[in-house]
Amino acid sequence: MDSKLVNRLKEIVGEERVSLNETVLMNHSKDESYHEPAYPDAVIFPHTTDEVSAILAYANEHHIPVVPFGRGTSLEGHVIPYDGGICLDFNEMNKILEIRAEDLIVKVQPGVTRTQLNKELRKYGLFFSVDPGADATLGGMAATNASGTTAVKYGVMRDQVRDMEVVLADGSVIHTGTLAAKSSSGLHLNGIFVGSEGTLGCMTELTLRVYGIPEHEVAGRAVFTSTHDAVLAVTSLIQASIPIGRVELVDPDSMRQFNRHSGTAFEEMPTLFLEFHGNQAGLMQDIQFATEILNDLGCLSLEFKEDLASRNQIWEARHNLAYAYIHSAPGKKLMVTDVCVPISELAVSVDYTREMLNEMGLMGGIVGHVGDGNFHALLMIDVNNQSEVKTAKEFSDRIVRFSLSRGGTSTGEHGIGTGKRQYLVEEHGPALEVMRAIKKTLDPNNILNPNKLL
Repeated sequence: MDSKLVNRLKEIVGEERVSLNETVLMNHSKDESYHEPAYPDAVIFPHTTDEVSAILAYANEHHIPVVPFGRGTSLEGHVIPYDGGICLDFNEMNKILEIRAEDLIVKVQPGVTRTQLNKELRKYGLFFSVDPGADATLGGMAATNASGTTAVKYGVMRDQVRDMEVVLADGSVIHTGTLAAKSSSGLHLNGIFVGSEGTLGCMTELTLRVYGIPEHEVAGRAVFTSTHDAVLAVTSLIQASIPIGRVELVDPDSMRQFNRHSGTAFEEMPTLFLEFHGNQAGLMQDIQFATEILNDLGCLSLEFKEDLASRNQIWEARHNLAYAYIHSAPGKKLMVTDVCVPISELAVSVDYTREMLNEMGLMGGIVGHVGDGNFHALLMIDVNNQSEVKTAKEFSDRIVRFSLSRGGTSTGEHGIGTGKRQYLVEEHGPALEVMRAIKKTLDPNNILNPNKLL
């Protein structure tokens, strides 16, 4: 990057918050995916909306690419700056600006993480529901429309956003919503910017919905002889309208990784981890009904835990499963497929995924937030072995195309980034041109996260 441009950026935010350091550039050249890294020209750490506005206005004037960056926990190459330019790191914009407990909403800067927010919310008897596993920033979670284990009950990131302050490519600042729970006024800008992966603007404030901490929580573990039966059981639970807080599928391969990494001794068989939220009397009825359904569908063993330590053991192990795979194969990178299908197509889709893993000779496990039809295959690949990479990509391609053929989507929660752009035409058809028109209108010089998503 030209020294004159760098000097101007230093004038905007201060010299100490513009970095050209090799290590800093390297840390912002990648996410947690297997995609090839690329260095930005500079990393900037803004503190205010005004600074972000000035940076974008200057970058737009000089046609400098700008890539927003949170924690780098994304899985499809969203934050990799293949065109160089500026990496705009929001980690120092990490203030919780307002908690309106009576309205069940909070206002935060984009660098606030979900665990940081929930630690503060506990003082008010509240919690933020979206739980993707990684301790991601809320700005990054909004950018990818993150989901996770609790989506079956509380919804995805898009369902929690009331309003956002967004800086557009030319430096202008807009708000996308209000504090109200609903509105029939104008286009739904929240829905357009959430999931836009930094291609339409940079979020500098988010107003989010929060919830009261449930009076009572019970976690359960149900073991089956086959993954197919476990998935059918989930389908039946959902169709029976049992209000489950979380329901996660873990196949035998993943259970083995569970035990090795977490020191647990769970049966290495197809397993459902469940959690129920509510008042104690109502939960007991829900659990009794769920038990009848699970037993009718071939559940081998079923246990429920109410104490916090036992519940935490289950969910910490589930959240750490990706890292369990990573630690199991030093020198390799984790590849995580991510599709979502209608709930009635879930069992056949999971069966197909296992069939493809076996047919193609790939070692991997299947897990998923199966209560909403979203599941993943996890496999470790040697990115320096082109044959192995090619096979893994072909496997992912088959899974995505099978999902699309069943009325599903190429990505349930990880987003498009660079990894899944090739499926957009097949999934969206002529609607893709509408998306491209919005991008061109808001970012005519294509400086915002170029060559991602669209």
